[in-house]
Amino acid sequence: MSAAAACPRRVPRPWRLESREALVRRLQAALVAADGPRGAECIHELWMRGEMGVNVDRALERLWAAAAASVPAWLPSRHVGWLPLAYEVAARCEATARGRSNLYLVLLDYADSSGDPHGVYVGATRHDPLLRLDQHMAGIRSSGSVRRRGLELLTGPVLHLQRISAGEAARIEGQLAEALRAAGLRVRGGH
Repeated sequence: MSAAAACPRRVPRPWRLESREALVRRLQAALVAADGPRGAECIHELWMRGEMGVNVDRALERLWAAAAASVPAWLPSRHVGWLPLAYEVAARCEATARGRSNLYLVLLDYADSSGDPHGVYVGATRHDPLLRLDQHMAGIRSSGSVRRRGLELLTGPVLHLQRISAGEAARIEGQLAEALRAAGLRVRGGH
């Protein structure tokens, strides 16, 4: 079985055909029920449709307040305007061989620079991506950009690029970094 078949292509979008009003009602119900996964799906769908950043941030705050223990790891904790683009670009990357390597994205803070306040680091590792982020932050085989500017993992766009062969991970890491750069994002890593 291929890695692409074994891993989801992207975060599921079960509410993609729902109206905005229906999504907001579903989100309200998820908040009342403290249902992190359901609330995350609703916020994610609104986000992918281009919901205003202030509304996404407000919904994220409310979800974390209501259901912190059950919010899935793939949902970022803050609004990133280009996240739908990152999903689109990463979805073009395909892996065919299973293995022990994982691609990961780290959200970088560029609020002190001109332009977009966020950038992205593209990496590949044989470790769990969260452990690898911790290593970066601790200075272990660290990228300076992640150590100084790293905010959080962006798990969702690369869910389908987990447990793939090392050779494919190295190839896709470079391709993904270049594709995100070509799409206009501030990119580090991808070597």
